[in-house]
Amino acid sequence: MTSDEAPLTERPYEQRQLRSAPSLVLVNTGDGKGKSTAAFGTILRAVAQGWPVAVVQFLKSGDWNTGEEKTCRGLGVEWYSAGDGFTWDSADLDETRAKAVAAWEFSAGLVAAGNHRLVVLDEISYAMTWGWIAADEVAAALAGRPEQVSVILTGRDMAAEVVEVADTVTEMVSVKHAFDGGIRAKKGIDY
Repeated sequence: MTSDEAPLTERPYEQRQLRSAPSLVLVNTGDGKGKSTAAFGTILRAVAQGWPVAVVQFLKSGDWNTGEEKTCRGLGVEWYSAGDGFTWDSADLDETRAKAVAAWEFSAGLVAAGNHRLVVLDEISYAMTWGWIAADEVAAALAGRPEQVSVILTGRDMAAEVVEVADTVTEMVSVKHAFDGGIRAKKGIDY
């Protein structure tokens, strides 16, 4: 390196040597709003490129009738609502746990099959946090996925093992949230 060249870490992006990757693992985590919303925005980009896309929701049930599900299904996204709602609303935590385990087994097969260029595992972190699915198993499935399959994982407190194998990790930080002010989730904004 000559004296007038800046170290790689100080060079502007356009001067860095970049490489292409066949796929990426992205994590949207943190206590702020927007983790799933960011994933759904990426779905729009993928669909616009003609990619086959699948979503597995670990908490939301098929009864929620969310705007993102309606729109994505209309765009050809395969959508699986595998949960039964928030755990604090669960009448049977054993059943809720069993659904999360089944959702992971289904998701692992979906990723491994390689039929989708993008798979979104929405709110999967909770199942790992509660010890229902093994974080090291999720990380191994991500690391061993077919090379063309990108995966987005969302949820608070993402497991360190998953963060380690991810290419991009974004932490959403809550500065202020309407819910803290006593305002319910709003259709069209929150779902």
